[in-house]
Amino acid sequence: MNDDRMPALYIGHGAPPLLDDPLWSSQLAAWAGDLPRPTAILIVSAHWESAPVSLSASGAPLVYDFGGFDQKYYRMTYQTPDATALATRIAKLMPSTEPVHQHTNRGLDHGAWVPLKIMYPGADIPVLQMSLPTHDPERLLQLGERLRPLRDEGVLIVGSGFLTHGLPFLRDFSIDAEPPSWSTDFDAWAADALARGDVDTLVNYRALAPGLAYAHPTVEHLSPLFVTLGAATRADAPGEQVVDGFWIGLSKRSLQVA
Repeated sequence: MNDDRMPALYIGHGAPPLLDDPLWSSQLAAWAGDLPRPTAILIVSAHWESAPVSLSASGAPLVYDFGGFDQKYYRMTYQTPDATALATRIAKLMPSTEPVHQHTNRGLDHGAWVPLKIMYPGADIPVLQMSLPTHDPERLLQLGERLRPLRDEGVLIVGSGFLTHGLPFLRDFSIDAEPPSWSTDFDAWAADALARGDVDTLVNYRALAPGLAYAHPTVEHLSPLFVTLGAATRADAPGEQVVDGFWIGLSKRSLQVA
């Protein structure tokens, strides 16, 4: 393995109030501090589902794709350097069967800018967001594999979701709320599979995962995990589970793969 290769990450991105959570914020900041400095960041967020593969525009305004929060979050900015070179590189990595659409005015959504604002507060690294073109785990693994060479060029590949995301079934939205059983059961199942590098089990989550109907009534927050695993040197090698625990009852378990 190339010792200079950047790792790839799967992170729970939280809602904007994550920015005011001292524990989780400190965990993400410390994690970023332990990583080599990226030359650029490519992030795949649960909040942009679009086919074909689409890329955000450098310099475009942030997407405030949330409601009901303090007005201060709608005034936040995160202006990063131009990432056109990364967009060009990504387009060259894709086969003719996977065309890439370059947006001209779509910026980063909160699944990208909220965690990155904590991890890289200087906003001095080029950042590009890529859409989720499918929820098929096998296709997402292949997408991650195509992106893998970027890691040799210092690019940090990040899948941004939430390991459990059953918002309709939560009753207590306090940060330290007791997690419901469907959240703890799914988290334990995923933690075990990740610790064993059992990609086959993870890919078959629809048939095998406990509490799925509640943990992921829709699956967009789990799908970025497969891009991360695909970008790993070996998808079946156990990664490092850097962050665990729960936030408003949802699993914030996050992964780093070599």
